[in-house]
Amino acid sequence: MSTNAADPLVALGGLPGVPDAVDSVRKAVDRVYGHRVMRRRSNEITSEAALRGARGSAALSGADWALEEVRRRTDFGSEPEARTVGAALRLTAEAGQLLSIWRQSPLRVLARLHLVAAADAGDAVGRPRLTGESVDEPLIELALPDADEAAGRLEGLSRLIIAGGSAPALVTAAIVHGELLALRPFTSHNGLVARTAERIVLIGSGLDPKAVCPSEVGQAELGRAAYAAALDGYVSGTPQGMAAWITHCGKAVELGVRESTAVCEALQRGAA
Repeated sequence: MSTNAADPLVALGGLPGVPDAVDSVRKAVDRVYGHRVMRRRSNEITSEAALRGARGSAALSGADWALEEVRRRTDFGSEPEARTVGAALRLTAEAGQLLSIWRQSPLRVLARLHLVAAADAGDAVGRPRLTGESVDEPLIELALPDADEAAGRLEGLSRLIIAGGSAPALVTAAIVHGELLALRPFTSHNGLVARTAERIVLIGSGLDPKAVCPSEVGQAELGRAAYAAALDGYVSGTPQGMAAWITHCGKAVELGVRESTAVCEALQRGAA
């Protein structure tokens, strides 16, 4: 992130195309929240969105399983893809428990998310990586900032979140997501953690309080190539690149909305 504005996230919200993306996301979210099924069965929509969001996030980390396989599977510790899916499911379940902590201590939340994702007792779990430690994130091919730079930028991101401000939820969520992917502050599972952090922002901001708009579904549908290209724009730091990343994240939220709307329609027809 590079801007001299007093409120950097508000400044990012004014980038070309971003206000339209923010407005489009808000309207899409309002539509699904206004669906008649949401008024009666929102808990079911939330549960299904969590499952589908976890599946999408795992797919972006290399474990592209069919939804029904994720739904029926009970063992997630037997091989690498299964562990990735298991980590995504655990993170989705954990996100809702951390909302009250996020605005006061985002670094604590990120450490907890990494601990939940990694689910082992290694000494690199639940803390930012140290100088000389490698990162296992094979599908993100960006240059890796050194540990000191990553730590400094992570602190800066934390200060922005704690300070709050009037930036649109989409902008804040996209910047949190993009910055964590760019930094890869942990030795593993950074993509899963970044997407969960975006989920926490979208829920905690009040844009999606019932967690029924899984952006991870949209990111997976748009595809890893588009994800990587949009992330390259974020890392470039140019206004055009930043705007492209934020609007890409907006499209992902809208596709998540579409997914949950389809679930609502299926429930209304009695088919789910």
